[in-house]
Amino acid sequence: MSDDHGDDEQLRVSKIRDGTVIDHVAAGEALNVLSLLEIDGSTALGVSVVMHVPSDRLGQKDVVKVEGRELSQSEVDVLSLFAPAATVNIVREFEVVEKTRVERPDRVTGVLDCPNRNCITNADEPARATFAVLEDGVRCEYCDTIVRDGFGELLSR
Repeated sequence: MSDDHGDDEQLRVSKIRDGTVIDHVAAGEALNVLSLLEIDGSTALGVSVVMHVPSDRLGQKDVVKVEGRELSQSEVDVLSLFAPAATVNIVREFEVVEKTRVERPDRVTGVLDCPNRNCITNADEPARATFAVLEDGVRCEYCDTIVRDGFGELLSR
């Protein structure tokens, strides 16, 4: 076994045939990524999670690999709240066919629930929760509630 850093990472998790690799997730955030993707172990998807591994860019990082699933744009938008430095790699037949860095959108709609129980988006009204993305959190565009962390708890189901 080599002491080379690259070989060490190759041995931790094998390649996937088809699916998504989410790399450069902030250390400790992989479980929030799984929650975002509604992966709880009850499906037959192959999932690999590596947490707190060395990263030249972040110091430490998490990596999430999901077989048989490509992320939607709304999932990537919310992912950017958890992991603003992440890269999303689409894999087909063991080859990366698309590699993109997440970009924080100006707003997200329909993927987070407002924590304010009195917000109109939590009533029986046809209003979908829409949040303006701030530098350090999100703000509900209906009631102005600001959320700075805990996005995993606000994910719409």
